[in-house]
Formats: sequence, structure tokens, C-alpha cells
Amino acid sequence: MWKAALGAVAAAFLPAAACAIELTSPDIAPGAKIADPYVFNSWGCPGKNISPTLKWSGAPAAAKSFAVTVFDPDAPTGSGFWHWAIFDIPAAVSELAQGAGDPNSGKAPAGAIQIRNDFSLVGYGGPCPPQGGPPHHYHFTVYAVDLAKLGPDASASAAVVGFYLHFHTVAKAEFVAVYGH
Repeated sequence: MWKAALGAVAAAFLPAAACAIELTSPDIAPGAKIADPYVFNSWGCPGKNISPTLKWSGAPAAAKSFAVTVFDPDAPTGSGFWHWAIFDIPAAVSELAQGAGDPNSGKAPAGAIQIRNDFSLVGYGGPCPPQGGPPHHYHFTVYAVDLAKLGPDASASAAVVGFYLHFHTVAKAEFVAVYGH
């Protein structure tokens, strides 16, 4: 009997990763080198700074919105480097179009909020690790959120968005790609 009760309690607190949500991109393969169109176009990097197409499926019924982040834990900052955070993506949306990370493109879903990345620009900022160093790992993550509106506004930092996501994620998926030059 105690095993059944413990199982019920454990199920209530299972991590979001227990769901079958999946994240894919036709533009970036997991584990592969990120192509130049998706690389930053400043700081000595040769890219076009276009955000890749991202698609997700298998979100739980409890998802009322989504968030997407791109993070580089290898950046020589002591705290990593946030390349993109977009949240309050409506629950009916399951894809971000290529270029949606440009807030002037009109490609982001209506109502979605993009915040300033660590390049100090609003929207997507592609990979741009220091030249000559080892390739960095870029974590593309989608979060299924139990709120239609996460809470922060466009002035929030990625750390604040991450704080809210920590408490309101019901499922998440990620893939990692690399870039070095």
C-alpha cells in the first residue's frame, strides 16, 4: 500500500522531462555544426543572424503556452551566454518560423515576448564564440508552460525568465548543436 501512495506522490512531482515532447529543426541537426546563416553577424562572426526554424510536438494538455531559449554554457563569462529567449508563445503554436527571432520580421507568433539577449539586442543572437577556441555547445530548448502568460515583461533578463520557467514548466525538450571558428 505504501508503494502505491508513494507512486502517486512521486507522479505529482515528476520532472517535466517525463513527457514525450520533442524539439526538432530542419535547419540545425542535433550535435552538428551550426551553419553560417544562423551565426551572429558581428563581433568577428560571419553569419547572417537568422534564427532557425524550430518545431515541437507531443506537448501535454496542461501546456497553456510555450517558451524557447538558446543558451551557451561554454561562454567565458562565469554564467554562460543567453542567445535567445521568447515566451508567451500561444498554446496553439508548435513552430517558430525561420527568422522569427528578428522582432522586426513579423514572424514571431502574436503575443509572444522576446527579451534582450546577452549581446544586448532584443531577439535572437546567433553563436559567436571566441575565435580560435574550442567549439561551444548551444542548447535549444522548448518549454511547455502551465500559464498562458508567464509573468515577466519584455524588460526581464533571461535569468528572471528562467526563474519563472523553473516553476511553470510542465514539459521540455532540447537539442544541442555546436559552433566554433
